[in-house]
Amino acid sequence: MNLPIHTKTFMSGNSVAVRLPKGFAIPAGTDVQVEQSGDMVILRVTRDPAEEKRKLREMLAALKALPKPPYVEVREPIEFPDRSGL
Repeated sequence: MNLPIHTKTFMSGNSVAVRLPKGFAIPAGTDVQVEQSGDMVILRVTRDPAEEKRKLREMLAALKALPKPPYVEVREPIEFPDRSGL
């Protein structure tokens, strides 16, 4: 968990700006979404749905490429106690 870092806003053209410390690691040129909720300002990195879908498909293909296990362990069925009144 990151400790709070105190900084001040400054003017950049006609906009108020805040410089993010290096530790927050958002690369320059990254698309972000800004939302205000009361006195909080929330900054989220915008994800490209097509890129996320491509990564998911790539992961599924890698999982399907794994070899099948030689056998599957069979377990005894779980018996639940009778708990009347629940």
